[in-house]
Amino acid sequence: MYDFVVVGVGPAGARFARRAAETGYDVLALEKGTVGEPLACSGHVSTDIWDYVPEDARDELFQNRIYGANFYTGGPEADAHLFYKTEEISNVIDRVGLDRTLADCARRAGADVREGHTVTGIQEHPDHVDITASVAGEEGTTAFEAKMVAGCDGPVSRVRQAAGLPEPGEKLHGVLAFTDEADHSDHVDVHLTVPRFFAWRIPRGEAGVEYGLAAPPGDDVTALFNRLTDAYGVETDRFCSGAIPIGPPDTVTTDRVFLLGDAAGQTKPFTGGGILYGMTAADCAARHIRPDSPASLGIYESAWRETLATEIRMGRLIRRAYSLPEPVQRVGLRLLAGEIGVHMDKPSSFFSKAHLRRLLS
Repeated sequence: MYDFVVVGVGPAGARFARRAAETGYDVLALEKGTVGEPLACSGHVSTDIWDYVPEDARDELFQNRIYGANFYTGGPEADAHLFYKTEEISNVIDRVGLDRTLADCARRAGADVREGHTVTGIQEHPDHVDITASVAGEEGTTAFEAKMVAGCDGPVSRVRQAAGLPEPGEKLHGVLAFTDEADHSDHVDVHLTVPRFFAWRIPRGEAGVEYGLAAPPGDDVTALFNRLTDAYGVETDRFCSGAIPIGPPDTVTTDRVFLLGDAAGQTKPFTGGGILYGMTAADCAARHIRPDSPASLGIYESAWRETLATEIRMGRLIRRAYSLPEPVQRVGLRLLAGEIGVHMDKPSSFFSKAHLRRLLS
């Protein structure tokens, strides 16, 4: 019997598998396909990402450095409001490569990471959990037993459904695609033109340019995306689409099952990004959860919420600004534009000394 079976080997799952294995637990991590594929998430991340990967991985993963963002209330022909820092705000990275690097870290720590394993059933018992999975290229199913199961299987989580846990508060529909021309410019473009969210353009160095947007259910994301790329006069390929969970549910644990990352809605409400939040929660889980102690899941539940609650609450406030009337948005952007002291993963940093000093100046 395993101490933990981790379902899903994205950033949150791989991080937990690594940290739990480093502690000495027997960890099995199952990925339904190939780790990192298909791509369904942008690779624009804060520079904090380098704290989670080996130092020698940076050269392989790094694509471009970003110093700021141009905000628009219209298309690219409209007036831009520039927000910037004199040092790097963020980096653009190889997103598929990141997942594979994190999975390799888990393997080196001693976790058994298996690809091509699609979990088909989870049955929770008082003292263990039964897991069944179909294996690519094999008939029938394979059974596993674990003291606990970590559901890290994304916004449409099979583990969450099987455990009877509530859904995230909201699911947006995100799309992104790419062009091949090299672009080493150091600012992203953000368009507040999508109902209740935004669209973006991210220069990825030699890897090309990423265009994307997210919108609430019911909006025609294809039409919105075509409008974005038409405004830039480009044709894209490698089209990706997926759900983006916003708003963690009231609980992400049962007696022997717990959720991490997108499955738990541990994302930034104002961007939908969840890489750093999911791995932060994974560290909380590895620090507090003990496979022989179901009560430790309550400690995890409190710990991750305490760690991320302020940022998620502040992120919700930022999100509301996306729905303000356009004239109000323009005034707000004009007043706040310029040099900033804000961390892209920490909206509470808006009230940091560095940023308040900038505003006062």
